Amino acid sequence: MRTRSFIQERIMPFEKDKRRGPHGPEESLRNDLIALARDEGLLNPQVSRHFGGMGLSHLGKAVVLEASGYSMLGPVAMNCAAPDEGNMHLVEQVATDAQKEHWLRPMTEGRTRSCFCMTEPAPGAGSDPSALRTTAQKRGDHFVINGRKWLITGVEGAAYAIIMAKTIVDGEDVGATMFLVDLPAKGFTISRILDTMDSSFSGGHAVVEIEDLEVPETDVLGTVGKGFQYAQVRLVPARLTHCMRWLGAAHRAHDIATEYAARREAFGVPLAQHEGVGFMLADNEIDLHMTRLGIRHCAWLLDQGERGSAESSMIKVQASEAVFRIADRAVQILGGMGVTQETEVERIFRDVRAFRIYDGPSEVHRWTIARRLVRRLS
Repeated sequence: MRTRSFIQERIMPFEKDKRRGPHGPEESLRNDLIALARDEGLLNPQVSRHFGGMGLSHLGKAVVLEASGYSMLGPVAMNCAAPDEGNMHLVEQVATDAQKEHWLRPMTEGRTRSCFCMTEPAPGAGSDPSALRTTAQKRGDHFVINGRKWLITGVEGAAYAIIMAKTIVDGEDVGATMFLVDLPAKGFTISRILDTMDSSFSGGHAVVEIEDLEVPETDVLGTVGKGFQYAQVRLVPARLTHCMRWLGAAHRAHDIATEYAARREAFGVPLAQHEGVGFMLADNEIDLHMTRLGIRHCAWLLDQGERGSAESSMIKVQASEAVFRIADRAVQILGGMGVTQETEVERIFRDVRAFRIYDGPSEVHRWTIARRLVRRLS
């Protein structure tokens, strides 16, 4: 397939590039990778052709984004990495034409990045978005935002932010609203970059302080008070595309482990001929297959116009846990090699662990799924 060949031949050689740091690829590396994907016509599989994308269906994205994830630099190169992929989808679905030209088009051209500012430190919004504490006070023809956000992916170097805030109009809480904010901006400060297990997201993860940030009402994304509704527009497909990309990374870890087990000998025979190792490889094949089926079923539902909320929750839990199992087994099969940076497996293992937390921890999704089951009986 064209995407897989591109990733293997053009992108994987950059995996040892020194510009690939602990807080994600540096901007110069990102620019080099995007230029390669642009030349191949592989930018933006998630965006419509009108904005320079590939215009793929959700099912089409399932195939291409899995292939992109075979290298963790692949989604960066193809401009379909988080959080930009989800933000592009949201802005294309909700924004005005003028907002799309200002914020979306430069991003689909690979010239800018973005961030999504919703998560807050305790006691603010995390798994429970209703605990949102950041506020936006309406004052004349603009809003004044105050609050604190953390674990904001990609904010360092981002050209704009989508900020979620509890909105106060005439002293009344009218619900959450999303705001588009050009960066840098007065009142929007990155207080520190967090050191985290993962290292594949451009711009890393940061803590943001928002103090008396003024945003004109023309820069409201969508309608005032409908922020949580728009969050679902973004989060349902975005959690599914996470599954697609990480499935590709898990496949890579499995391939590395399989090749190693086939040639490395122990006790007179290749590792793969030992039942303990062979069973781990078999379990990886099962997890890959079942995860791929779940992703593509959910993608097909979205293509039929279904909301897919329950299905995306289920596959998010299944995929996040399955790909971690695959990476964990790959480390075990590689033995001492698996805990070194001689292969991509060690990095994949560290990065994929966080997927069980972001876009909703497994426990929250299981709780939601159980509540749906109970409601069917009432």
